[in-house]
Amino acid sequence: MSRIAVLGAGAWGTALALSLARRGGHQLFLWSHSPALADQLSEAGENLPYLPGFTLPVDIHVTSDLPRAIFEADILLCVTPSQHLRGVLTHIAPLLTRDQIILSASKGIEETSYLRMSQVVASVTRNPFAVLSGPSFAQEVAAGMPTAVVVASEVPNVAQTIQRDFTSSSLRVYTNEDVPGVELGGSLKNVIALAAGVANGLNLGHNSSAALITRGIAEMTRLAVACGGRRQTLAGLSGAGDLILTCTGSLSRNRAVGVELGRGRQLPDIIASLNGKVAEGIRSTAAALGLAARYAVEMPITQQVDAILHQNKSPKEAIRELMARPGRDE
Repeated sequence: MSRIAVLGAGAWGTALALSLARRGGHQLFLWSHSPALADQLSEAGENLPYLPGFTLPVDIHVTSDLPRAIFEADILLCVTPSQHLRGVLTHIAPLLTRDQIILSASKGIEETSYLRMSQVVASVTRNPFAVLSGPSFAQEVAAGMPTAVVVASEVPNVAQTIQRDFTSSSLRVYTNEDVPGVELGGSLKNVIALAAGVANGLNLGHNSSAALITRGIAEMTRLAVACGGRRQTLAGLSGAGDLILTCTGSLSRNRAVGVELGRGRQLPDIIASLNGKVAEGIRSTAAALGLAARYAVEMPITQQVDAILHQNKSPKEAIRELMARPGRDE
């Protein structure tokens, strides 16, 4: 039996806690930074703001006491928004023991430093690290629908530990050693999903969406390889798999934001309508461009998404500029 602390009680954290509880064999803690949310989860037995309709088993211990949640935990599953990961880890770093595994399921790039989550973890702790990614809507994982994900670690036995403890009849976990590739696949796909949503909001048809997804994976792969990732990783679950899901699925938050941008809504209004839920692509776009500039990687789709988000560029004009780029080999 492993003791697992799920740090972050949003939709994804709650879904993973439910998946682990369904699998059985673990002692589970679900930590919320908000005492009010922790009280609501305990009293109502479900996550009404973020993942309604799914009953939390009584063996998931809900708390807002972070030291209690991580005490003697074998695995710390971090499902906080990526921009909050450093703060949470900095707070608990003095309490960690060396053998506790930190597993990140946060799909983003730190805004100011352009660091991946593994690099954020390494800057704060010396604990073993792994990253969990892949095509996985929270609602479907919570419902026990068959899902395949990938766990990456530079230390094979760490990835194998996560694979053993998380695999169930509804969650199939593959292992990988390519941490940069898996992390960047999971974060960059959110940016391309914003673009795919914009195309949908503009009613541009399936051809446009297919082109954006295909050229998006090329863009993601260029940056991942420049950062030390492997090209084949971006053709797998954390790359093409997650990209297809996030660009086409009706449950995709990033795609939904893009749709509203394409329809002419302003970004602050869209963010307000999310009611506290996070679309990681909004904040990852500028960070992705900063990382791309560091490695001299061209990312035209990401550039146009950033212009729409942060420079008030017309979505129609952004699409026109993408189509008007000079011809080149594929």
